[in-house]
Amino acid sequence: MRFGGAIAALVLIAAAGAQAQDLEFSGDLSLEGRWYPESPAFPGQRSGTAGLVAQPTLYGEPGEATSFTFTPFYRYDSADSQRTHADLREAYLLTYGDWGEDFWELRLGFDRVFWGVAELHNLVDIVNQVDLVEHPRNRPKLGQPMAHLTISGDWGIAEAFVLPYHRKRTFPGRTGRQRSALLIDEDAQYESAAEEHHVDFALRYSHAVDLVDFGLSAFVGTSREPSFLIGLQSGPTPTSDARLIPYYEQIRQFGIDAQLTTEPWLYKLEAIHRSGARNLLGQEENYGAVIFGMERTFYALFDSRADLTFLAESLYDGRGRRSTSAWANDLFVAGSVAFNDVEDTQLLAGLLADLRHDYRALNLELKRRLSGSWSMRLEGIANLSADPQDLTYDGRRDSFLGAGLTYSF
Repeated sequence: MRFGGAIAALVLIAAAGAQAQDLEFSGDLSLEGRWYPESPAFPGQRSGTAGLVAQPTLYGEPGEATSFTFTPFYRYDSADSQRTHADLREAYLLTYGDWGEDFWELRLGFDRVFWGVAELHNLVDIVNQVDLVEHPRNRPKLGQPMAHLTISGDWGIAEAFVLPYHRKRTFPGRTGRQRSALLIDEDAQYESAAEEHHVDFALRYSHAVDLVDFGLSAFVGTSREPSFLIGLQSGPTPTSDARLIPYYEQIRQFGIDAQLTTEPWLYKLEAIHRSGARNLLGQEENYGAVIFGMERTFYALFDSRADLTFLAESLYDGRGRRSTSAWANDLFVAGSVAFNDVEDTQLLAGLLADLRHDYRALNLELKRRLSGSWSMRLEGIANLSADPQDLTYDGRRDSFLGAGLTYSF
């Protein structure tokens, strides 16, 4: 991607021009492993995998009201060549200043943007592409090339995005676990003749009024969520193996996210209306989707230092069985305990249920700091039941236990 190389070069030139005392270097190095208790469903898959993750960040201020951030990412995976990959998570120049009584800032380059208030899935969050090989639930984001202008004041925050390049979603490879029965082709097709070079646009306005924090957003351009065509394997010597070919439509999406803060409950809402996308039958269908959630924290649990947070979320997609999303009609209930100790120990347990298909999954996660620089993370996803009629059946039937050890600097 020539655009990415140019942006990275600009950021590195800015770094070279900054004084040594103006540079900050930080980041994470992690060793990770997973064990899959179920027997592999496809040839070449392994029961265990190990890997290394590096995500350093270089930050500097080469001039007044100007800064740069450079965050590359690399993962090595012992089992899946598609999961071994590199990315520019962030590589942008930032400049800012006053505009009358308001404040403005402009970011140019690769960046990650988050929209939404829900925990399990964010309908309105559409600027960045999902790095799906990283995790089936947390879904980290690929860096997105953008020009991002923000203007803020007492009246709220207005943001405008120009997105000149589309990032394709990552998927597990032939030997990867949690893959689909049909392999997903690395090449993709686009509705736009400009393909990945189509220029997309996004707008967002957010504000806080009394007890309500809300955001209104609009997006016009290439969908981040592909539909799929069935074709033969691409390449110089095609085979007879059928493959799923990602197809990215031109869509329009309008969204709202809001959070009402009361005592003692938080109420969360995300809703979208999207046009231009294909449904599971391959037909274009305009639709709406909504997430509603409730959250409450019980402080000083049993007169201890620990706090317990309870969360429940319901997801609904108006396309019903024609939906291409894994989050079409789901219920998520979770509880997390923050022990508020020196080690910042946190324990999370959640149950996800698909109300349309017979799918139930239990999620457990434990995070704890071992020292000033070292931390550990244990997690497990146990698929209690899976429905062969579910579109995501093949990817959802792989339970796993994972462990990670991270050094932060």
